[in-house]
Amino acid sequence: MTPDIWMILAFAGFLIAGVPVAFSLALAGSVGIVAGLSPDMLATLGTNTYNSIAKYPLIAIPLFILTGLIFERSGVALRLVRFAQALIGPRHGGLALVAVLVCMIMGGMSGSGPADAAAVAMVMLPSMTKAGYPKPFSATLIAASASTAILIPPSVALILYSIVVPGVDLRALFAAGLFPGILAGLALLVPAMIVAKRYGWEGTPAVGAETLTVRTTFRQALPALFAPVLILGGLRSGLFTPTEAAVVAVAYGTIAGLFLTKELSLRDLWELLGEAAIISGVVMLIIALAGIFAWAGTMLGTFRHLAEWIIGLTDNGVLLLVLVMLAVLVAGMLLDAISIYLIMMPVLIPVMQHFEWNPVWFGILLAMNIAIGQFTPPVAVNLMVTTEVAKIRLEETLGWALLFVVAMGCALALVAIFPSIALWLPSVLGYNI
Repeated sequence: MTPDIWMILAFAGFLIAGVPVAFSLALAGSVGIVAGLSPDMLATLGTNTYNSIAKYPLIAIPLFILTGLIFERSGVALRLVRFAQALIGPRHGGLALVAVLVCMIMGGMSGSGPADAAAVAMVMLPSMTKAGYPKPFSATLIAASASTAILIPPSVALILYSIVVPGVDLRALFAAGLFPGILAGLALLVPAMIVAKRYGWEGTPAVGAETLTVRTTFRQALPALFAPVLILGGLRSGLFTPTEAAVVAVAYGTIAGLFLTKELSLRDLWELLGEAAIISGVVMLIIALAGIFAWAGTMLGTFRHLAEWIIGLTDNGVLLLVLVMLAVLVAGMLLDAISIYLIMMPVLIPVMQHFEWNPVWFGILLAMNIAIGQFTPPVAVNLMVTTEVAKIRLEETLGWALLFVVAMGCALALVAIFPSIALWLPSVLGYNI
């Protein structure tokens, strides 16, 4: 067998054996280096891991993770729920609508699906259960809605995509993800409302919000509603770069939690710094060790060979795009977004260039596909979070998950057929697409 095959088989074998993705990538890359190059080249491991994370835009990832944690602890989700509930009022499917809207707004602060799912589930699940919604439905809807965080800026996954794919403007990606993210939320809302009306699930005011008016709840929710405006407005005006926007978001979230909502203490802030460091450490470890796999695959020509094989499957770009989307969907059911980008993009970049797919549009398609994977078993990271909060088994959500997979799949198909859904806003804003 060639060194290429040894490396790929080693990676698959380590994953099957239960080795974490980060170490599977590093060990498989080392196997490729020993089998195809020279054992002496193992001396490059340190350099490759350092080069993988020594990139300025990566600073934004731990900062946006910290931003999401700060807003969660600051009581932002509860204030958003109360405002949305006061705005919509009791009606069939009212709480389903509230759940989707709050998840989308929270996604505009955290950029992380699991963090979004946890914050909203803890607030919404008790109210939805009290109103007659089955727990499996509620947990699945929140998990699916939280997956829009990967599309609505600021998105940690899109930050990484802009680093992996050379020449892609992160501001253009952020702008391109906005309308597809909203479309995905609306696609989830349609079946949720239909099902709620069919079974007569009627919304009731969120806990503690029965006597609150729209004006009162709006005033309480202002700190949360202003956060996406601050981040996106600053990016659009050129006041700060995406990395600087992450710093501004952390500063604003801290001020809002300490002085506006007054639900964040200095002790909480210290704990959140530690929690953000742990989460960021896991992310950075995956990125760093993936550098070994990427370097070995490049030196051995593995990625080039795989890309040539994929291109050789068919001359029909549409058919190949469908095949790529199906492959990414399967990967999304098993791996997290960061691992998928690091593993698959070295192979997909030559394919994208061969068929002249717009890299911004293609990045949004990948993000939508990965978002579907976040609530599709067997792994389904978002669904794992919400089922844990709801205290139910993952298997109980399977039927509802398939319903929402079809719904978001329709949104994905619309963006694939009509690229302007993603590309119109960045082109109007003058970004390089």
